[in-house]
Amino acid sequence: MTARALSTRFSDIAFSEVVSRLRASAGLASKADIARAAARLGFDGREAIRVGDDCAAIPDGDGYLLFAIEGFMNEFVATDPWFAGWCGVMVNLSDIAAMGGRPLAVVDAVWAKGEDGAAPVLEGLRAASARFGVPIVGGHTNLASDRGQLSVAVLGRAKRLLTSFDARPGEVLVAAIDLRGRYREPFANWDAATDAPAERLRGDLELLPRLAEAGLARAAKDISQGGLVGTAAMLAEGSGVGIEIDLDAVPAPEGVDPVRWLMTFPSFGYLVPTALTVHPTVLTTLRERGIAAAVIGTVTAERKVTVKHGLSRETIWDFSRAPLIGCGPAEDAA
Repeated sequence: MTARALSTRFSDIAFSEVVSRLRASAGLASKADIARAAARLGFDGREAIRVGDDCAAIPDGDGYLLFAIEGFMNEFVATDPWFAGWCGVMVNLSDIAAMGGRPLAVVDAVWAKGEDGAAPVLEGLRAASARFGVPIVGGHTNLASDRGQLSVAVLGRAKRLLTSFDARPGEVLVAAIDLRGRYREPFANWDAATDAPAERLRGDLELLPRLAEAGLARAAKDISQGGLVGTAAMLAEGSGVGIEIDLDAVPAPEGVDPVRWLMTFPSFGYLVPTALTVHPTVLTTLRERGIAAAVIGTVTAERKVTVKHGLSRETIWDFSRAPLIGCGPAEDAA
């Protein structure tokens, strides 16, 4: 599919409508749920192992063990169980890559109404495990549930970390997204993986560790269910910074609804704050593998996430008014 910047599509939509839809997005609202859980668990930014990143990073020898888990919406599992199983592996591997790591193994927890209910989920898990070359080494199974549910966890390892806590004012924000795909209707999932060859999938997951180990980046975040803007907000909160996004610069497939695209969960998508001195090298490294990469904004000292289009500029989230996921720096804690 042909890629072009969103500037070619925003002329059809009033900027006020774009801002309104972004502020009201379900993906952004769901991320705010994390703050409630963080408060109940007593997280305040002073933990020995920081909370709020794509993975927990546990110091181990000369590197880090990475540990993460994903749970999936019941509606998603019921509507597209094979793809839910596939995503159980894929999104966890993406979280490991976002931290500059490489995956070791995954485990799954599957609930289903009988073996027939579990079969497509398990087949999706198995297919993704084989294609990405990461083994499933165990888990939990319940075939006496009244509905299908899925959770998958991953273990990985990093030599040099990328985190959500190390973006710095003055850096540019690079978006890296694989546009070679299509929407997996009816959800806002951009599938650039299920038809891709194993070599490409495995090689692309090496990109973020390469950037980390070469010292080209120290921060990154996987674009998740919150979409590009919601993910930028989580990154900004974790680092105690602000981010301004130029909507006109965001790479996108030709013909997509631009607002839907900003709220999309891509199968391969990352935000990478990068120093001005090295960002051309970062862009080249990503583009050499066919990944659409562009500078889409800047990291600022202002504790807000803003979007701009042409001369118009609006705030999507103001951290001085409220946290989003409640996992900011310790000095912001009450």
